[in-house]
Amino acid sequence: MDELTGVQALERLHPDLPMTAGHVLRREFEYLRHGTLSWFFNFDVVTGQVIEPSWGPTRNEEDCLAHLQRLITSDPAATKWHILVDNLNTHQSESLVRWIAEREGIEQETLGTKGKSGILLSMATRAAFLHNPTHTIVFSYTPKHASWMNQVEIWLSILVRKLLKRGNFRTLDDLKQQILAFVAYYNRTMAHPFKWIYQGLTVDV
Repeated sequence: MDELTGVQALERLHPDLPMTAGHVLRREFEYLRHGTLSWFFNFDVVTGQVIEPSWGPTRNEEDCLAHLQRLITSDPAATKWHILVDNLNTHQSESLVRWIAEREGIEQETLGTKGKSGILLSMATRAAFLHNPTHTIVFSYTPKHASWMNQVEIWLSILVRKLLKRGNFRTLDDLKQQILAFVAYYNRTMAHPFKWIYQGLTVDV
């Protein structure tokens, strides 16, 4: 799971000039801004599909929790979830800990107080609780400065290159519909698991 925030609905003021012999497509630089949307995306590493995206004007703790709740309820038959995220504070929030504790039958009183004691003491203690492998929902965190290790980042770069970078969006709803249409098209025609091929460096000493 990862977020793509501040996605702008930019409407080009003039039509593109089409490709001709010896010339690439040319685009006028002027545009109108119609606002932004923040998105949450989930990439299923087994199927290569993007599932249950959500969007809204903000990306805060409440938005993150609502998105994850929507994701989990999308498959009631699933008995175990493994969710890979980066170290953003909303991925280790008090509300997320309280939700997981409620699902696991853990008394809220045992969680402590945010910033003072117990599981809620710090981001590190909250992350350790959320990473507990005995839970039905287990969060794993990419190393700091290595969020690229989350495969959804690869998919986000595809979305940017194939749609957002050259898109023309007349309204926020137009932006939303074009992104959802791209997700559906990608899932139907291009989705496949990403296979890491980089083997690392070997150094002779």
